Amino acid sequence: MTDTPAEDTKPAFRSEVAVELVKHAASDSDVLWAARVSTVGEQSLDELKKDPERSKGLINYLMRDRHGSPFEHNSMTFFISAPIFVFREFMRHRVGWSYNEESGRYRQLQPVFYVPGEERKLVQEGRPGKYVFVEGSAEQQALTGRVMEESYRHSYEAYQEMLAAGVAREVARAVLPVGLYSSMYATCNARSLMHFLGLRTQHELARTPSFPQREIEMVGEQMEAHWATLMPLTYAAFNANGRVAP
Repeated sequence: MTDTPAEDTKPAFRSEVAVELVKHAASDSDVLWAARVSTVGEQSLDELKKDPERSKGLINYLMRDRHGSPFEHNSMTFFISAPIFVFREFMRHRVGWSYNEESGRYRQLQPVFYVPGEERKLVQEGRPGKYVFVEGSAEQQALTGRVMEESYRHSYEAYQEMLAAGVAREVARAVLPVGLYSSMYATCNARSLMHFLGLRTQHELARTPSFPQREIEMVGEQMEAHWATLMPLTYAAFNANGRVAP
């Protein structure tokens, strides 16, 4: 099958990411019944009828002493729209995660591309392992936007040209850059999400500092906000104990 790209298809440029919580089975009670089965067996099911606030001390104890498995008996599914390079960092998180991503083999990819916003720090100073990012100048900001947009337009024109000539999507996509937006479903549990947040966000309460790329941190911040509303006691214990996954 040959794609016939519309001639009026024009690239769009974005600086934000989007995260939607599409499905969940996650609450603080899930941690409690999973933990109490070790001492009371079938009576642990009584936790489903109780206010988890009564047992927030247990949640904090589990977090503090790193008894991690009770935090795995829950599930959250997110729909994420972000540049491809963000998803390539995501794939380094494998334990406790499931992914399904939009495929350039089976559909024509849409011309939506990432260009950093004005608040994005552009300049890296220092040596590997000990560097910081600082604000770029107005000239650097303008250059970044102009060069990225020109490159994106050129690559998408090449992609369209190959599709119109009958080249398979899976071949033509090779000319597209990692700044192209993709979309995926990502499913995790609270324990795997805590590990992700510990590495992919900076936070004043973190016991161990992390230095994530800003774009994946933007995704992490939105996922964290959703999770905080679902499991507030677990979230509070995570922060109170240095944001270290149990």
